[in-house]
Amino acid sequence: MNYYDKLDFENIPSHIGIIMDGNGRWAKKRNLPRTFGHKEGTKRVIDIVETAYKLNIKSLTLYAFSTENWKRPEDEISKLMDLLAYYIKNQLEKIIKNNIKINVLGDYTKFPSSIVKLIDNALQRTESNDKMILNIALNYGGQTEIVDATKKIVKDIGDNKISIDDINTETFKDYLYTKGQSDLDLLIRPSGEFRVSNFLLYQLAYSEFYFSDILWPDFNENEFYKAIYDYQNRNRRFGGL
Repeated sequence: MNYYDKLDFENIPSHIGIIMDGNGRWAKKRNLPRTFGHKEGTKRVIDIVETAYKLNIKSLTLYAFSTENWKRPEDEISKLMDLLAYYIKNQLEKIIKNNIKINVLGDYTKFPSSIVKLIDNALQRTESNDKMILNIALNYGGQTEIVDATKKIVKDIGDNKISIDDINTETFKDYLYTKGQSDLDLLIRPSGEFRVSNFLLYQLAYSEFYFSDILWPDFNENEFYKAIYDYQNRNRRFGGL
């Protein structure tokens, strides 16, 4: 079924987050090294970013590398870094041309210096773009984000920039990595897992969840449309009736 034709273009989510899961299992099913799955998954990143852009989605957040991913074998981590570098080098000019702003969630300074330089350059060259925000979660953890926000608030209170009474659920968002962006409308997780894995814990308070058995390397445009179609058929009450 072609879900694009079923979409209500007046009800497109403003902010979508995706936990890109299942690359390793996709490769294992084909008797290939896990790195082949990550490479194929990178192709889906390109497809989905382009699709989100066409749908006029304001923010797309991709969970690329969590704080827990450092536990993986060194060789796999090295290959992931190579893929990240390849993606930035080969897609940056297109991203700039399409007026997309890159924003990194997490402490990417822990990555190799060559990767840090590439990211710094991408952030600098896209900082004024305003068609869509592409959030890439790198060395990211939702709990760490909340702790970092709390530390910034304590510092600002100590510097007399704000008072305790200024802090509420809305002003707290100004200290998150997604400052200035709307909360997550739709969380998508392929691969058959049913958990949020420490992803955007504050921002997903009223998100709709969409889980799919399809592994990320097979998550194509139509699957993305299907997730949005499912979202559009939810009754979002935000605690009301």
